[in-house]
Amino acid sequence: MRIAKPLLLSTTPVGVVWGVVEAYRFHPWLALLMVLLLSVISAFILHTVKVIRREQSHSASVNQPD
Repeated sequence: MRIAKPLLLSTTPVGVVWGVVEAYRFHPWLALLMVLLLSVISAFILHTVKVIRREQSHSASVNQPD
């Protein structure tokens, strides 16, 4: 796992960009749809992270003894 995680973290964005470039070469509207899909997925991930952090901070403030 020491080698796999950095390799995965570095090759995944390269593969995504490469896929978008190849989609643009095939049909530009396909690349646009791929970028739109990636944007929506990223927005949902960011929203989920924000909700989790907000709930953790709220539960930490409620559980603090006065």
